[in-house]
Amino acid sequence: MCGRFLIQQDPNVFRSFYGYPEQPNFPARYNVAPTQPVPIVIAERGQRHFRLVRWGFLPGWLKDPKGFPLIINARVETVQEKATFRGAIRHRRCVFLADAFYEWRREGTGRAATRTPYMIRRADGAPMALAGLWESWLGADGSEIDTAAIVTTGANGTMAAIHDRMPAILPPEAIEPWLDHVATEPKDAVSLCRPCPDEWLTLDVVSARVNDARHDGPDLAVPVDRAVPERVSETPPEQRPLSSDEDAQGILF
Repeated sequence: MCGRFLIQQDPNVFRSFYGYPEQPNFPARYNVAPTQPVPIVIAERGQRHFRLVRWGFLPGWLKDPKGFPLIINARVETVQEKATFRGAIRHRRCVFLADAFYEWRREGTGRAATRTPYMIRRADGAPMALAGLWESWLGADGSEIDTAAIVTTGANGTMAAIHDRMPAILPPEAIEPWLDHVATEPKDAVSLCRPCPDEWLTLDVVSARVNDARHDGPDLAVPVDRAVPERVSETPPEQRPLSSDEDAQGILF
């Protein structure tokens, strides 16, 4: 899953990397949390565009969002089957702008359990293209909310040391077909969302201050001097750690 991420690099880095014409000037954010506005890239009429949406997916067919679960993740294995995402995987795919994400390794059970936060970055420092789905929800009063969720897949060997799932991180060559909902069928788009190579990622233990979404500053992205677990590619899935409770598609806040 993915419940927090950070956006650190200059806006012009993202603009050059993704090739959208807009020139947004957004500040660095070190603890992006669900329900907050998040930047994404979409494709319309063959051109990429920057857009701000709410992180927390609302399907277009929903009549009343009151009481609806806050869906921040969409499992790639079931996005074609679930009514919630069926329209979005065909018509409204996006990429979340990010430089890294956080995940928590949970050890122990009950009150004795400990949760250690990790920051996961691309080793080459490039923007981390997180596959996503977006939707415009229209209220009966004419109000409109653009929302999105991050697509997740099974963990690679690096991530499996702390969690059994991870965001689908697209390689540069997969960004165009992922966004092109006209030329790329859902089944082909889904095949692009697979665990990235182990060597793409670095893990660093970070401050527990990241646990509180009210904290947002560069100190959150400073690694803590602690050893990180080794890759566990050969560990059976049932023995790999789980760091959070998930439902069938995402996490409820």
